This record gives sequence, C-alpha cells and structure tokens, in this order.
Amino acid sequence: MPKVIVTHGVADVETWLQFKSERADAIGSLGGRNVVDHVPGDGGSTVAVSLEVDDVAALQAALSSPSPEVLAVMQRHGVIPPPAVFVEG
Repeated sequence: MPKVIVTHGVADVETWLQFKSERADAIGSLGGRNVVDHVPGDGGSTVAVSLEVDDVAALQAALSSPSPEVLAVMQRHGVIPPPAVFVEG
C-alpha cells in the first residue's frame, strides 16, 4: 500500500486541526488509512496529511476534482486549493 503526503494551505491552522476526526473520515471514504496531520513548526499556513492509500490515481482524481461532499469538507476546514500529492518512491 503506497504512502502518500498531501500538502495544501489553510486559512487557519488551529481551525483546520479542530476537524481532525472528520478529515480522517473523509480521507477514509477516498480509500486512505492511517491518516496523520502535520503542521508547520514555523507558524506558517501550509499543512500536510500523510496516509496510506490503495489507489493513488483515484485519490489524486478525487482531490483534483472533488465531489460536492468532499469540497464541502475542504471548505469547512479552510483548505486553500490546490493540494499537492507526493507518493513514496
């Protein structure tokens, strides 16, 4: 199972962190497991999420053209698109 890191900006890191459980559930609906949030140590507003996923292409497609449900979650969490997806080499 490939390991993936997704990075993106957020409007407010503290607000984004409040939705950890909901984010893990949303990512789980896209086939992701073992979701871990990472925040910047320098006080910036770019965050990362690491996870394992069965189908990297499906995850990339879902993030590049999110369903209305996923888009609503992203907006509620303050995500600033576009997300960048990094796959373990």
